[in-house]
Amino acid sequence: MTKTTLLGAAMLSLTFALPVAAETAGHGEPAADHGAAPAADHGAAPAADHGAAATDHGAADDHAAPAGDHGVTADTGHGAAGLGNLGQVVATVNGKEITVGHMMVAKAGLPEQYQMIPDDQLWDGLLEQLIQQEVLAQSGDAHETALVRLSMDNEQRSLMAAVAITSVARRAVNEAKVLEIYQRDFVDVDKGKEYNASHILLDTEAEAQAVLEDVKNGADFAATAREKSTGPSGPNGGSLGWFGDGMMVEPFQKAVEGMNPGDVVGPVQTQFGWHVIKLNNTRSAEAPLLADVRADIERTVQQEAVEQHIDGLMEKTRITRAPQTDVDPSILSRTELLEE
Repeated sequence: MTKTTLLGAAMLSLTFALPVAAETAGHGEPAADHGAAPAADHGAAPAADHGAAATDHGAADDHAAPAGDHGVTADTGHGAAGLGNLGQVVATVNGKEITVGHMMVAKAGLPEQYQMIPDDQLWDGLLEQLIQQEVLAQSGDAHETALVRLSMDNEQRSLMAAVAITSVARRAVNEAKVLEIYQRDFVDVDKGKEYNASHILLDTEAEAQAVLEDVKNGADFAATAREKSTGPSGPNGGSLGWFGDGMMVEPFQKAVEGMNPGDVVGPVQTQFGWHVIKLNNTRSAEAPLLADVRADIERTVQQEAVEQHIDGLMEKTRITRAPQTDVDPSILSRTELLEE
C-alpha cells in the first residue's frame, strides 16, 4: 500500500477545490496619546507557526494511490544532487515524466503557509502530490470535462497576460521616469503645514481651566505637564512632537490650526478628556526623501505604463462583444454543466 506524508495529503486535497483568491487588509486601530490619534502598528500580529504542517512520514493516507505497481519510479535522493534544471526528470508514471519544472510550478501555486516550509522538507510531499495526480489522471475514472478544458484555456490566457504585463512593467522603470514622478507627486504638491505642540490632559474642565490660568501666570508648561497631565506624554513634558494635518482628533486639530507659535489655549474637550494646548512651532511639510518613496514610485510608474499599454492594445485590436440579451446571465451559476 502506498503511503503519503500528511503534507502530501494536505496538498493533494487542494487539487479537488477551485482556486479562490481572497485578500484582507489590516486596519490598524488609531493609537492615542489622549488627544493625538496617529495610526500605528501597521505590522502588528504577523501570522505565526509557519512550520505547522505535519510531516509524519509513517502516517497512512486515505487518498493514497491504489496498491500495486503503477509504473511509478522516482529518485528522491536529492540531498546529494546538483541544482538540476527545469527539464530534469524526478519521476515517471507509466513513462509520463514529472520534472523539476513541474515541481517548481506546483510549489508556486501552494498557499502561503506552505511557501514558508524549507524546500528540502517540502520536496517529498510535493513530489508525492504530483505522482498521485498523474496516477489519477491516467486512471479510468479520469476524463476531460468541460471544466478541465475551459480551465486550461483560462489558465493559459491568464499566464500569458501575466508575462506580457511583467514585460511592460519592467521596461517602464527608468531613473528619468522615477525622478519625473517624484517631482510631480512629492515635490511640486502642496504638502501643507506641520505642527509641533505640547498638551496637558485633565479629567475635568475645571481642572483644565485652573492649569491654563497657572501656565498663563508664568508656570512652566513642561513642568506642569509632568506634574498634572494624565496623558502618556506627561512624563515627557506633554510634548507631542511634529504632526501634520488630520493626525489628531478633530477638536484638538482645529484648536492647533487656529494658534500661533507660543500660544496656549484651553480647555479643549475631546473623547480623552480636557486639554490645555501649547503650540511650540510650525513648519512647511517637506517632501520625503526619494530613497524612502522609490519603491512606491516604481509601482506607480509600472501601473501607469501597464494601463496605458492595455488601453493602446484595446484601441487597435478588433474586438466583438455579444449583447447580454443573447445569453441568460443565470447560466453563470449552472456549474453542473461544467461536469459534462
